[in-house]
Amino acid sequence: MSQTLFKVRTIEDSLKIFRESFNFVKFFKNREQLIELIDAYGRVLAEDIVSSENIPGFNRAMVDGFAVKASDTYGASDSLPAYLELVGEIKMSERPSFLLQSGQAVKISTGGMLPEGADAVVMLEYTENLNPTLVEMSRSVASWENVLREDEDIKKEEIVLKKGHQLRPQDIGLLAALGRANIKVFKRPVLAIISTGDEIIPINQKPNPGQVRDVNNFSLGAAVKQMDCIPFYSGIIKDDEKRLGDELQKCLENPEVDLVLISGGSSVGTRDYTLDVLNSIGPPGVLVHGLALKPGKPTILSLNKQKVFIGLPGHPVSALMVFDNLVREIITDLKGETAHFGQRKTVEALLESNIFSEAGREEYVRVVLKHKDGHLWAEPVLGKSGMISNLAKADGCITVGLNQEGLYQGEKVSVTIF
Repeated sequence: MSQTLFKVRTIEDSLKIFRESFNFVKFFKNREQLIELIDAYGRVLAEDIVSSENIPGFNRAMVDGFAVKASDTYGASDSLPAYLELVGEIKMSERPSFLLQSGQAVKISTGGMLPEGADAVVMLEYTENLNPTLVEMSRSVASWENVLREDEDIKKEEIVLKKGHQLRPQDIGLLAALGRANIKVFKRPVLAIISTGDEIIPINQKPNPGQVRDVNNFSLGAAVKQMDCIPFYSGIIKDDEKRLGDELQKCLENPEVDLVLISGGSSVGTRDYTLDVLNSIGPPGVLVHGLALKPGKPTILSLNKQKVFIGLPGHPVSALMVFDNLVREIITDLKGETAHFGQRKTVEALLESNIFSEAGREEYVRVVLKHKDGHLWAEPVLGKSGMISNLAKADGCITVGLNQEGLYQGEKVSVTIF
């Protein structure tokens, strides 16, 4: 105990000690479960998701207009339009049964399947029907312009989501597009919450002088739920070493409990037994006692028989401060997540490359966050707007303002986290 007693450590050092001491391979053995996609939001993947097919699976129009051979439109302009034979219209969900010949065009709606022989779509606003069999084109298109090719969004055998990824709404949409009705995820960690102290009383009682209602059970429980984990309320334990030891022993033996939060009793005082009890219930015992955090210095991090115990300060503000800075990171590890960007709504980052935009509109650009050269960088995710995989790949987005014509490489940007 003397080696860990109030030897104050940083959050980073404390996490390093925990990760070096904890047997993650053993912990994650048999923690996989199969659930329905409808229930999968917020869960962490226990498998790589590999596509069994191309998406969209056919060459698909991205705009309303006319499917053509791009070469038939080369050089077309307002002053020198191209004239093509109109040979019909492709209905939604219809598989065209004909081969588009040179000099022909067929009307198509957004999402429609291009006929064989077509390799581009001319937008409706650049065309005019001169009669039922003749259409005028005043704009040329390049090969595959305004078309989402059959494997351009997702390729067969591509890993689209990796093990350890926490599922967001756009990821659920991606899995639905792949037809994955059931997926394998990790079980959600269960956290026992114990409040200690003679002065702590249930919230439905009126406190006498010197007593306080039990705030931590509720605030910590809410924080646990926010992390998509399951709180297990163990109640209030008075300042009694034996009662605390018995309760911690129950948590130790409960196979459902993964982590125990003990608020109060973590400082050095005549009635603070948490440190002694934790050192007595199983090896290796207390790893850290004291954080370089204000408030939150008298914090205990203990590992007992492959179960995590964290002694938090009794003051609710201090307890939540430690939860936000230390406990969240440990919970993220126990959930199996590979990303640790935290719960922030926005982060500051440096832009990886130039972004060009048209003034007069607000544009949202999806980005991937990467740590490089000691900085957080935002790399734009390039691709056509109809590709759901781009949204799933992104960590967030940045906004190009209404009157901006772009953003420059190296510029500091605010990233809204998905």
